[in-house]
Amino acid sequence: MSRFEVYLIRAALIYLVLTGLLGVLMFLKPELMVYFRTTHFHLGFIGFFLGMVMGVAYWMMPRPGGLRQERLEAMTFFILNSGIVLRLMTEPWWRMTGRGGLYILVILAALLQLIAMLIFAIAMWQRVKTKDFILKLRTQ
Repeated sequence: MSRFEVYLIRAALIYLVLTGLLGVLMFLKPELMVYFRTTHFHLGFIGFFLGMVMGVAYWMMPRPGGLRQERLEAMTFFILNSGIVLRLMTEPWWRMTGRGGLYILVILAALLQLIAMLIFAIAMWQRVKTKDFILKLRTQ
């Protein structure tokens, strides 16, 4: 398991706990829900679920021909988490104030998350091979 696979999985677990804490906060203070609902969703779905899927997929998906993708793993980790943290910091603030500059940062956060998804898709595309292809590699 590479260090970036570990980082993706551990970050996902941190987002799981933050999602739960934010959910409890919104339950205790329902007036905050209008500001934090979307952030709560993104922490859980993108932060926890997608981060966990990415970390486990990088770890467990076959690597045909001994394929190593540490650079793509690192890019996925840093870009995804930059987008999540930026969104966590700016989206509620933008919803509270309505400032246009913050909206641009929320868009940037979403674009960072999308870029990480594209990098992940490229990496997995290289790994998804038929059984026959993998067996052929082993006999060469």
